[in-house]
Amino acid sequence: MTNLSIYDPFGTRLNRFINNFVLNHSNFLDEPEALNGPTLKMDLSEDDKNYYVHADLPGVKKEDIRISVDSNQVSISADIKSHKEEKKGKSIIHSERYEGKTYRSFTLGCGIDDSNSSAKFTDGVLELTLPKKAEGNSIKQIKVQ
Repeated sequence: MTNLSIYDPFGTRLNRFINNFVLNHSNFLDEPEALNGPTLKMDLSEDDKNYYVHADLPGVKKEDIRISVDSNQVSISADIKSHKEEKKGKSIIHSERYEGKTYRSFTLGCGIDDSNSSAKFTDGVLELTLPKKAEGNSIKQIKVQ
C-alpha cells in the first residue's frame, strides 16, 4: 500500500489554542469549519494501474474546481459559496453562510501519468482517475468534465 501524507502546518491544535486562550469562544470547538471554512473530505484508493480520488464538494460548480498534478503531488482547490437559511414566518431564525476557498494537497507513492489523468464532477462528488507511472516531473492542469 502506498503512503499518503497530507501537509497541514497548523492543523486543529492552533485553532483550539486560539479558541480556548485567545478568543475564549469554546462553542467553536464543536464546529471546526467556523474558523477554517469547510474541509475537503476525500477517499483515496488504488489498484495496480491507477489511483482513485473521490472528493466531496457539495454546492460547488465544476468551473470553480482546480486540480493540478506535479509528478506525485496532487492539489485540489475549489471556490465555495454556500448559503443555508431556516425561516419561520417572515423572520430568519437561523442562517449559515460561507464564502471562500477549500484546498487539499497530498503526495502519492509514485508519479502520475498526467496525459491520461481524468476528472469527473457529478452530484457534488469529484472523481479523479490518476494513472501511475514510474517517474516524471511535469505539471499539468486537469480539466473537470
